[in-house]
Order: sequence, then C-alpha cells, then structure tokens
Amino acid sequence: MTREPLRVVFLDRDGVINHDSPDYIRRWSDVRFIPGSLSAVRMLNDAGFAVIVVTNQSAVHRGLISPVELDRIHRNMKRAAAAAGGCITDVFFCPHLPEEGCDCRKPRPGLIRRARNKYPIDLEKSYMVGDRTTDIECARRAGCGGSVLVSAGNTAAFPGVDEGPHPDMTVENLAEAARWIIRNASRK
Repeated sequence: MTREPLRVVFLDRDGVINHDSPDYIRRWSDVRFIPGSLSAVRMLNDAGFAVIVVTNQSAVHRGLISPVELDRIHRNMKRAAAAAGGCITDVFFCPHLPEEGCDCRKPRPGLIRRARNKYPIDLEKSYMVGDRTTDIECARRAGCGGSVLVSAGNTAAFPGVDEGPHPDMTVENLAEAARWIIRNASRK
C-alpha cells in the first residue's frame, strides 16, 4: 500500500523549540521551551504538516552528553509537544563534530535524507525552520520548498547569521514561522 506523501516542517531544536545554550543542552532540566513553540507544533499539525526535528548535537562526540541522555531529552520533548496537543513525528540528530565532515551535520542534507528514507516526504511541499543559515542551506541542499529563519532572541549571539543563503522569511519565533508557513502553503 502506497502512503500519500507527507508535507513536513523540519525544525532545528536549540534556538527554535527551546532556548539554546553556549554550554550545550546536556540534560532534560536544561531544556527551556521558547514561549509558543509547543503550540506552534500543534498549529502545524492541525494544518496538515508532520513535524520532524533535525538537529546537530556535537555534544555527544564531545563527551558532554550520552546518547541515552540525548534520547531521554527527545522523548520528553515529544511528550511535552503531545501534552500541548501536537505531535513531533520523529527526531534525527547528528552527533559529530564539525571537523568530522559527515554527511548528516547541517548544512549538509543527510538528516533530511534519512527522514525521507524513513517516511514518504514531499520535499517540494516541505519547509525547514532554523535559527542559523546552516539550517537554511540544509533546506536548499535537500530540496525543501521553503525555509524560515527564526531569531528567538538568539541570532545576535551567533556570528554569520547575515551571511550565506537567504531564507524565504525571517521571523521572531516558531509561532510566527508556523503562521507564515500555513499562509504560504495555502497559496501554492
């Protein structure tokens, strides 16, 4: 049986769903959701989008967090989204350091490709939401139909945000991104 292709909104994790930290998110107690992010997941689901998290997590190879603890964080994040009425379909992460040159570390599109291998995703009708231009470049390389850069108050802390590929839209947070995606998708 062939499943209908999914429209997906790929979300970066740190800086989009939860506040980022220069010391890395190492345990569940470090997670601080950005206001409106969990209701934005529900809003996207209600509009017919699956939500999949794609996130670089080099803290694993740096020895700062175990794969078991990272899995615990992601399971709890999915539960929190469900408690808010939404669903995070899956989480794909890259544990590698930038210098390792893997295909799964954004801006390379390996995480989105892994998701597409697991799910019947229509990339042309899918979007990427991130807080760095590496997320936008990943979306372009993977063939996503759109990309949104969110600042969530964090971009000033990350040099290079004004360099690289330009997103289709720049907004303050995931809630604004969700509203833009829903409006934009209805026009296509």
